[in-house]
Amino acid sequence: MTFKELGLDKNIIKSITELGFETPSPIQEKSIPVLLEADRDYVGLAQTGTGKTAAFGLPMIQGIDTDYRAIQALILCPTRELCLQITNELTSYSKYVEGVKVVAVYGGASITDQIRQIKKGVNIIVGTPGRTIDLMDRKVLNFDTVSTVVLDEADEMLNMGFKEDINQILEGTPPFKRTWLFSATMPKEVERIASNYMEDPFKVVVGTKNSSAANIDHKYCLVNGRDQYYALRRFIDYSPGMFGIVFCRTRREAKEFADKLMTDGYNADALHGDLSQAQRDAVMNKFRNRALQVLIATDVAARGIDVDDVTHVFHIDMPDEIESYTHRSGRTARAGKSGESIALVSPSKASRVRLVEKQIGKQLELIKVPSGNEICGQQLIRLIQNVHDIEVNEKGIAPYVAHIHESLAEFSKEEVIERFVSVEFNRFLKAYEKAGDLNIDPKKSRTRGGDREDSRGERGSSRGVANGNRIFINVGKMDGFENKGQILGFICNQSGIDGNSVGKIDLFDSFSFLGVEDGIGEKIISKMNGKNIESRDIRVEFSKDKPKGGGRRSEGRGEPRREGRRDRKEFSNSGGPRNRSRNRR
Repeated sequence: MTFKELGLDKNIIKSITELGFETPSPIQEKSIPVLLEADRDYVGLAQTGTGKTAAFGLPMIQGIDTDYRAIQALILCPTRELCLQITNELTSYSKYVEGVKVVAVYGGASITDQIRQIKKGVNIIVGTPGRTIDLMDRKVLNFDTVSTVVLDEADEMLNMGFKEDINQILEGTPPFKRTWLFSATMPKEVERIASNYMEDPFKVVVGTKNSSAANIDHKYCLVNGRDQYYALRRFIDYSPGMFGIVFCRTRREAKEFADKLMTDGYNADALHGDLSQAQRDAVMNKFRNRALQVLIATDVAARGIDVDDVTHVFHIDMPDEIESYTHRSGRTARAGKSGESIALVSPSKASRVRLVEKQIGKQLELIKVPSGNEICGQQLIRLIQNVHDIEVNEKGIAPYVAHIHESLAEFSKEEVIERFVSVEFNRFLKAYEKAGDLNIDPKKSRTRGGDREDSRGERGSSRGVANGNRIFINVGKMDGFENKGQILGFICNQSGIDGNSVGKIDLFDSFSFLGVEDGIGEKIISKMNGKNIESRDIRVEFSKDKPKGGGRRSEGRGEPRREGRRDRKEFSNSGGPRNRSRNRR
């Protein structure tokens, strides 16, 4: 099958041929004919790196009426990086289609410049939800003429708290529009959007629903949390040619890992929410140009990263949102290439391995952290191969050859080889001379971790029997929830419950209580426990206590006050869910 056979215009084919497109990927082959011919809604599920942008972008460009100077298509995506990436790709695809104008709107850049571009005339808007709403509020963007709306990485937008923004934007588009939804996973929240805003959509699934790419080797090792940095270093040293991304759960953790790697001489840098847009762009440019060997990132910061030839993805523990594992690992093995996804799992998080396996439909291979001897062996092999493959610049070194021979005359051939190898190799011998074993026995890990989890589950059940109509959640006003409606909306969005099943809400500074119908408490607990708001885990449990005041967490909650205050400070500084959409547009 060729792109021409899919029904694409010759000018589009000319553009993508120059870009190196040869044959369509499975998602492109299945999507493009449908989107060109059928005037209907569409859902496409495929992993990252499979060519989804071209799958919707090529038919969208072909459908633009260039004589009609109005906004005809809107693409919503979760991050600035993805917004710019899509815009650049659509601009390249339409190089020989005269009259197509694409404008990106996203936070962290001058809104005045974006307004100026829009007023010059635009056919396609690519935007993040927050900035798109800002421009709608300013009456700069009006979508009355939009005939196609694309929700790209829909699952990621919902994970980032953009549901209300998406609803507001979609309500500002005409009822006659076509909605195309593309996603790597299909959680219930995405299905709900499909049912609310789409009519009998045509569905295409490439691979298994919610699965990962087939050419990724999924592995994990068990190490103590205090040893995760050293384990990461060993994996990097064991793969001399690696080019990878390390995912951390928090901004602080990402910065710490990056600082340590840079101090230890690695070409590394961090990408996280504390960076300005200019700093983020600088880091990404270095990574794309391979001036960095390792990029350390949080889930939020790394969404939308599309860099070729990433060989490894590392996870410092499993993500709180299991669906995020698919997006993380999808940063490697793009465009049909192979890659490795390696999770460094602490014993307390070992149970999450099974959840990930269930999510992606594959078993993760348990491996060991490389030993010092194994690392030195790999480095030696790489060094010898480099020496073997080096192209000698005879003309360039000719003036120095006599001096070289004279200086090394006292050594035999074998001694010269040993000395040149040692110049590069000695530092690894020294670094791993006394390296111990960082691995944890999986049998002992299962015993310790399993007992803790089981005991927590039993205690939760006993509370549920004692008081099945009242639950405690460790978020409150200090987390950005200004009123009961906001926290109700947050809980309904995260757990999928109906707001009518929740009764009285008591909202305090750092926690809240909710009255719920029978059976609803169990659902909220199962859906929300272990999820994450920025750097803090959400904890939900049945409660026997009555609220005694506004400012402090009640005693007996199973969480030390000191730790609670630290987490609240971190979260408060991040802006909380109230500002989440605007801060990341």
